[in-house]
Amino acid sequence: MPARSPLIFLADDQADVLTSLRLLLKGEGYATETFTAPDALFEALRQRTADAVLLDLNYTRDTTSGREGLDAIGRIRDFDAATPIIAMTAWGSIELAVEAMRRGAQDFIEKPWDNARLLAVLRNQVALGRALRREQALLAVNRDLSGAAGGLIAASPAMRPVLETIERIAPSDVNVLITGESGCGKGLVARLIHEHSPRRERSLVVVNIGSLAETIFESELFGHVKGAFTDAKADRVGRFELADGGTLFLDEIANIPVTQQGRLLRVLEEGCFERLGSSRTQRADVRVLAATNADLAAEINAGRFRADLLYRLNTIHLHLPPLRERGDDIPLLARDFLARHARQHRRPVATLTDAALAALRRYHWPGNVRELSHVIERAVLLARGTALGPDDLLLKVAVAAPGAAPPLTLDAIELEAIRAALARHDGNVVAAAQMLGVSRSALYRRMEKFGL
Repeated sequence: MPARSPLIFLADDQADVLTSLRLLLKGEGYATETFTAPDALFEALRQRTADAVLLDLNYTRDTTSGREGLDAIGRIRDFDAATPIIAMTAWGSIELAVEAMRRGAQDFIEKPWDNARLLAVLRNQVALGRALRREQALLAVNRDLSGAAGGLIAASPAMRPVLETIERIAPSDVNVLITGESGCGKGLVARLIHEHSPRRERSLVVVNIGSLAETIFESELFGHVKGAFTDAKADRVGRFELADGGTLFLDEIANIPVTQQGRLLRVLEEGCFERLGSSRTQRADVRVLAATNADLAAEINAGRFRADLLYRLNTIHLHLPPLRERGDDIPLLARDFLARHARQHRRPVATLTDAALAALRRYHWPGNVRELSHVIERAVLLARGTALGPDDLLLKVAVAAPGAAPPLTLDAIELEAIRAALARHDGNVVAAAQMLGVSRSALYRRMEKFGL
């Protein structure tokens, strides 16, 4: 989609000036709106966003002081700190230019203007204004996420491309595939995309594909009618219907049964489906977000995932870096989790020592942000004082020193974690899966992988 033309608001009490500016800017690809008095300009700025304002400083006949325009700049800045303002006057002076800049204008043009200078100033201010708005949007995204459940704190350089991509794609309707290791915040990013989209007033429906048995998959996603199968005692609304007008988040998408992938593909392509046991075709307006920690290319090569389904899901591919690549975020996340868990469990723990923070940064974090939350929660519950030290964290896997044995592999760490969880819960797979932050079916797959 081509970028929209920059919109410039032109304010001047002389019709011939407005006409000249409008024709000049139209030839340079700008869209314009014209105003003959500041009050109309204020109202327009409150209702919509301009890329810049060209503002005359005098509006009363025989007035040359620029006082009206200076007051207008101040009033605009009271409710709009971002839109660039370029002041214009036929009665220019150094003092007037300085005062206009002090009130909040970004530049000053004297009449009659030089076309080349005016256009150069305008190009620069439009570019700077758009960059400022992008920066403000990123800060707002980060601020919103920090207060959301699970808190995505993203101050590290590795996370900046993620936030920039979210800012660009959230207002659209494109399908997004979110990949990354288990526990790195894929679900939270999906929620963020939904909450910053035009669909935010409608439902975000979450489906964990890994927790669905193949026998109920079709009913869960598309619904069924009474009598469709033995236990179908009444009609059931599926997740696509529930998400109509909103967003459907399909977590652990790699676990979708091969036999059902064609049905999902059809819905993504046509927006049509039938409830199980019904021949009536229904439509659903749904944006689909999907997430996985699996290598879908390998799944396709193994015949377990359809390539055409992947192409429908990954219009945009958003990859989240693991926590070990987000060193600057670790202390921020740890402090956030500390405050949250201490409040939840009514514990007096208030701080992390410098040594504890250093230990957290040295740790490899195979379980990513989810593991960090569990480590801090456990430390809060077991701590004897108000400050957490390295010993309170119970981090068992240390970084190898020079000349020491090589660090454990990720598989070895995962195997150790699974064995510890199963031992702690006397072999109860459901409880162990909850402790590890994965679904029961995902834990069974890992157990099978390690021959447990």
